[in-house]
Amino acid sequence: MSPDLAASVRAVMPRVRGDLEDLVRIPSVSADPARAGDVQRSAEAVAGLLSDAGFPDVRIVSEGGAPAVIARYPAPEGAPTVLLYAHHDVQPAGDVAEWESDPFEPTERGDRLYGRGAADDKAGVAAHLAAFLAHGGTPPVGVTVFAEGEEEMGSDSLSAILAAHRDLLAADVIVIADSGNWDIGVPALTTSLRGIAEAYVEVRTLEHAIHQGMFGGAIPDALMVLNRTLASLHDDNGEVAIEGLVSGPAADLDYPEDRLRAEASTVHGVELVGQGSLVERLWTRPSVTVLAIDAPAVADASNTLVPVARAKVSLRVAPGEDAFEAQQKLCRHLEEHVPWGAQVKVTPDKLGQPFAIDANGPAYDAARSAFKDAWDGVEPVDVGVGGSIPFIAEFAETYPDAAILVTGVEDPDTRAHGPNEGLHLAEFERACVAEALLLQRLAEL
Repeated sequence: MSPDLAASVRAVMPRVRGDLEDLVRIPSVSADPARAGDVQRSAEAVAGLLSDAGFPDVRIVSEGGAPAVIARYPAPEGAPTVLLYAHHDVQPAGDVAEWESDPFEPTERGDRLYGRGAADDKAGVAAHLAAFLAHGGTPPVGVTVFAEGEEEMGSDSLSAILAAHRDLLAADVIVIADSGNWDIGVPALTTSLRGIAEAYVEVRTLEHAIHQGMFGGAIPDALMVLNRTLASLHDDNGEVAIEGLVSGPAADLDYPEDRLRAEASTVHGVELVGQGSLVERLWTRPSVTVLAIDAPAVADASNTLVPVARAKVSLRVAPGEDAFEAQQKLCRHLEEHVPWGAQVKVTPDKLGQPFAIDANGPAYDAARSAFKDAWDGVEPVDVGVGGSIPFIAEFAETYPDAAILVTGVEDPDTRAHGPNEGLHLAEFERACVAEALLLQRLAEL
């Protein structure tokens, strides 16, 4: 590892840490219309940081969605251009009572910095800033930073941004800093992600509610029907029972059950579901979850048969399957498994493609070398992610010749999207060193 470059990263970390904390204080919740002004303020803050860092071309763009930031530093003659992606919007804080500190006031406890977006993904923005500053604002490659503003609500306008600003965002290597590492002290490249396919299912058995005592036992109520329908999504072992879905092999990594239980915070006595290795179940096999049910609340319940009930179902799609086809299989299953002749309406919703990366070639070798050096000789591992980053497929389609590297600053205890989201500060610095080294090594190819 270049000791000078590592020292340069350490030298800029106080500035970068301060900038990250300022960003965390902005509640840029893209899914909340009431926070649109904060999302705009967040974009302006990111643009200001990149401009102050020395990017000569910084602009805020919006193509019908939330504001994104594009900052460009031109490539020296003969050098490649690297696109560094992150997003500046965040998830809602949820129940503030479940946080140990104010979610929008960055707070250091132990070895972590806590706050909404401290890791996902304002730390990605900060890592890009650190890598650029470590080179004194004159990196040996062209650098484009793209900070999206609506990733947490599905990147609906990303296609329009890519179409409108295709040339501005064109690059030889694309670094997506929105994933994580295998463990604290063990870096990783993400090489596969599941897709997502969602649907609403509504069942009806009655025109209106009726007396439970008078009609129960002969007339099926909507909750009874919905429960049976949703239960059909899994077999007795908890394996997904939707016909025709794709599954595949996963990396040969040992994921101990006790580690999984600790990271998932399972309660005592809960059994694991599914078949195959744990990494297969989490990364390369489908999973299906009932996200929510519309039905009378317990506090408001009366002794009536419920006439109509509705649920939202989310299917994680294995790499190698088309998400649209998987969604059709989900909808068909729901329609065909409604019992007792109840009326059913299934409505497709959000869709995102899975993605698998052939992580071979000079850019990936450069990344692995940079990670190994930044983590003091620890070899990086290739991992899958059970979650979805659907826009990666859009980048691959728009820039088919670019090498796509999926990296990140998260670790198994980051708690992204949940209460007490936290950034492991030592790992964050290593990620910044790795990205600075990557820029250097891509210039040497």
